[in-house]
Amino acid sequence: MAVKPISMKKMEEQNVDSYAAVVVVAKRARQIMQNRLIEESFMEEDPDEFGVLDEIPQRDPEDYEEKEKPTTEAMEEFFDGKLEWRQAETLDL
Repeated sequence: MAVKPISMKKMEEQNVDSYAAVVVVAKRARQIMQNRLIEESFMEEDPDEFGVLDEIPQRDPEDYEEKEKPTTEAMEEFFDGKLEWRQAETLDL
């Protein structure tokens, strides 16, 4: 996988604070990674063994499937306008 530079113009076109955009993309990348781990654990485990992780299953290099990095996937979703978020309201005390 080649590393691609991120265009700041694309981020500015979204009319979003760049710091908020980084937080949103980082949280989405964590969600993607967590979903992948959950999918893998459900596909590999027997129904009788849920919750027991005594040993890590070994994989053959031939069976390895290269996926896009979660951060890259989250950035593409952000630039395509597929991510929705809202800021929490602050309480005035």
